[in-house]
Amino acid sequence: MGEQYASTQSEFRIAIAGAGIGGLTTAIAFARLLPSNVSVTLFEQATELKAVGASIGIGPNGLRSLYKLGVDPALIEEVAFRQPSRRPFVYLHWLTGEVLKETAHLTVKDPRDAMARFHRADLQKLLLESLPKKVTLKLSKRVKSVRIQPPQDGGRALLAFEDGTTFVADLLVGADGIHSAVRKVFVPDHRLQWTGDILFRSTFDLSLVEKIEGLPDDAVFHCGPDENYLFTSRLGKTQYTVVGQMQSDPDNPENPYRTAQWNTEGDMTKLRDLYKGWHPTVENILKATPSTRLYPNHLGTPLKSMVFESHVALIGDAGHTHGGAFASGGSLAMNDAHALALALAHVWPTEKDAKPDRRQVARALALFDGTRRPHVNKLIELVQVGLAARQAKLRDVRKVEETDEELRERISGLSDIAWLAEHDVEAAFRDFTQTEVAKL
Repeated sequence: MGEQYASTQSEFRIAIAGAGIGGLTTAIAFARLLPSNVSVTLFEQATELKAVGASIGIGPNGLRSLYKLGVDPALIEEVAFRQPSRRPFVYLHWLTGEVLKETAHLTVKDPRDAMARFHRADLQKLLLESLPKKVTLKLSKRVKSVRIQPPQDGGRALLAFEDGTTFVADLLVGADGIHSAVRKVFVPDHRLQWTGDILFRSTFDLSLVEKIEGLPDDAVFHCGPDENYLFTSRLGKTQYTVVGQMQSDPDNPENPYRTAQWNTEGDMTKLRDLYKGWHPTVENILKATPSTRLYPNHLGTPLKSMVFESHVALIGDAGHTHGGAFASGGSLAMNDAHALALALAHVWPTEKDAKPDRRQVARALALFDGTRRPHVNKLIELVQVGLAARQAKLRDVRKVEETDEELRERISGLSDIAWLAEHDVEAAFRDFTQTEVAKL
């Protein structure tokens, strides 16, 4: 079967499939919060760690997890962009440019906890540099199959890779994204649904736009009729991002984007046409935008469990594909990583060099699942409701464009997302654990 990576009898072996934001944070969490007899190996299918995507926002919930896991706040400040207004979300009128709504942090006392926006490559590099030396990273490792060994063979998770090598782990963490190979093994009927949305993402040097008259100091949503928007923001200290959106009926056989692939070249003329007639600042930003990439938006069905067979856990988009709602994906993955490490630490035996048995690992996974799944599934269910309403309107032949009064009312009534962006994962874990103890 090829090479099997060696282990020692006393090691508790953890394999993490995927070295993106979630996988790297999970490796950091395990190395920081678990005893020294833990062996953590990251397996990444890419031949090099190269971030795919453009911008990423991390809320107070994700940032607090990073700090608790030992990531240096000073490193984050070097590559983060913070709102000068201290308002996490700012919404402008598409035509007049006036402020329609600003949100406020409810629990943020330390400025370092405020919403931060990064170039994804910068954040991934920061996490990679924060990996403890005892974490092993292996590239060019595409998961081919996973099975749980029978008890007589150790009863652990056996990973097989496309290159013919294998790895045996006491715990496997699937952090391998929306098309997760690990999830496919344990939830073969899981369904990904294209929402009909195409995102146009651009990242470029700030110098191309910084002299544009009226360029917002903050990251802002320019809000148009019928939930159309353009998001613009600085990233870190020297970059800028533009995120446009096109809505369409995913079931229309003539939809030109039905076969669009993730991270492919987009048409700048098409993007500019979508926002023709919007506020001059919007049009000027798009005139200066050099190129764009396409990202079809997908939503997954909520999972009934994020853990399997006492040896496997899913985190991040592998465990909850939520269509990127509220720019929360990175933070959710960080909270998943934090909660999973807390759960393992909670059950870890106190004897020197001891490691948890199958029953204790199963207990940890149950605590993780109970802490995280209701929270992330609440988000998915909210997105499903909104998507169904939007698609019904798209298919209504009698539809009329949202009036200006309706637009203003909709933006004014946008729901507060502090429950999501400022979620305290440590408190949630503590509360769930205490509830479970009370049942005993």
